[in-house]
Amino acid sequence: MSAITIVKALNNNVVMAEHPSEGEVIVIGKGIGFNRKEGDSLSAAQAEKLFVLKNEKEQEQYKKLLPQIDETWQSAIIEAIGHISERVSGKLNEHIHIGLTDHLLLAMERVRQGHTIVNPFLTETIALYPFEQELAKKAVEIIGDKTGIYLPKDEIGFITLHIHSALMNKDLGEINRHSQLVTNLIHIIESDFELILDKESLDYMRLVRHLRFTIERVVQGEKVKEPEKIAQLLKYEYPLCYNLSWKLIKVMQEFLKKKVYDAEAVYLTMHLQRLKKYE
Repeated sequence: MSAITIVKALNNNVVMAEHPSEGEVIVIGKGIGFNRKEGDSLSAAQAEKLFVLKNEKEQEQYKKLLPQIDETWQSAIIEAIGHISERVSGKLNEHIHIGLTDHLLLAMERVRQGHTIVNPFLTETIALYPFEQELAKKAVEIIGDKTGIYLPKDEIGFITLHIHSALMNKDLGEINRHSQLVTNLIHIIESDFELILDKESLDYMRLVRHLRFTIERVVQGEKVKEPEKIAQLLKYEYPLCYNLSWKLIKVMQEFLKKKVYDAEAVYLTMHLQRLKKYE
């Protein structure tokens, strides 16, 4: 690979540089920015990590953010995000370098000051995104080992959503709203059934993931085929679950402002009946 030309040293370990094929990139390496000036060349061997921020707004945000970060914290966050990037099979949205860095800095500062972090959507988030949650756990472990600041389990849930957002190239706000909707639906089920669901059970995991995919189908306008004979059977055999499934569908429609097709009631009823049998 041809030499990389430094555009600006952000600190001792991070520089903005001009890459011969990628354009402007972020280059990370221990001491890589020390005593460097614009126009200096770097070899590929000196770069421990390199990533591209094609969006100019993202570039400017990162340039402003990095120099303000303690270098130990910065190194830990970069390593954590690097681990995430290496583990995923697809390409992460580049915003993760800004969004997750900023989020982790705030969380670390809150923990250092002794503040409590509470995540009301933790259980559903873990059930919805198990792969991303494992990456989040490892990221927290890396940060803890390098900085001595161990983020709580509730924080792992928030990091999980950032990772899912970057992996699926979806807006974080939308993902948060959908997680909130799943949590609301679970509360309605527990209230109507007058029970506390076993959050570790396989049937609970299946229900939560089914709700997630239902929401995605609704958002995308995807219609599923309605098995009419099964619908009639379920309506007759399991009226409580069937009626509750329609209650949940109405909540989804109101929340998402989109039509939910009738067939979804059939599949929801089957999941609800599995949970009902444990009463």
